Amino acid sequence: MTAPALQIDGLRKAFGGLPATDDVSLAVAPGERRLIIGPNGAGKTTLFNLITGDLRPDAGAIRLFGEEVSRLKPHQRAHRGLARTYQIITLFPRDSLEHNVVLSLLGLSKSRWDAFHPIARETALHGEARRVLGFVGLEERAARAIGEVSYGEKRRVEIAMALAQRPKLLLLDEPLAGLSREERSAVKALVAGIPRDVTVIMIEHDMDTALDLAERVTVLHYGKVIVEGTRAEVVADPKTREVYLGN
Repeated sequence: MTAPALQIDGLRKAFGGLPATDDVSLAVAPGERRLIIGPNGAGKTTLFNLITGDLRPDAGAIRLFGEEVSRLKPHQRAHRGLARTYQIITLFPRDSLEHNVVLSLLGLSKSRWDAFHPIARETALHGEARRVLGFVGLEERAARAIGEVSYGEKRRVEIAMALAQRPKLLLLDEPLAGLSREERSAVKALVAGIPRDVTVIMIEHDMDTALDLAERVTVLHYGKVIVEGTRAEVVADPKTREVYLGN
């Protein structure tokens, strides 16, 4: 039997006695597209930070493809096929699109330890960066500075940086946030085109826009999973309408 891409059991995290993640358990199958929704303060980003190792859980277990990783550091989880984007864009605005992607690749390369080896000589990394930028439709802008491109293009660069690491599990934290209608369409098409050997879990506030990207949906409220199921099941559940849709 194939192990889940991600399995979480009884995950808890509190800040000052206030639970941010309260006994969360879920399983995501390999290749699945999972959407995590919920109102502000539901614990969505905290959950991602626990999965990546940016936060340590107070209790519970996290397994990536069957391996317990709760005590592993973020870079160790990245080496096991985990990558993510962030809700707040974290790019180097004066550097080129290509250089930003190369830096993400360097994090998984042994050459990162050689402080005397110029990045410009890493031809393989630069070639891979251009390939991934091509996948997100930005190869022609590879030499442009991050500060010179649109917000939607910056979002695509972040996704390119994550995909460049050839992840098996990709976490997208509100990739559609702040985008225009045209930009949302472009990023949605990009997410939909990610190969099926990559499992994708996405946090998104724009429920109507994001629902057609997901096969299963998890609804969080005050750090707890209150609804989980197919798109139709979650939309029809009264608890979803009460806490998320305001009905």
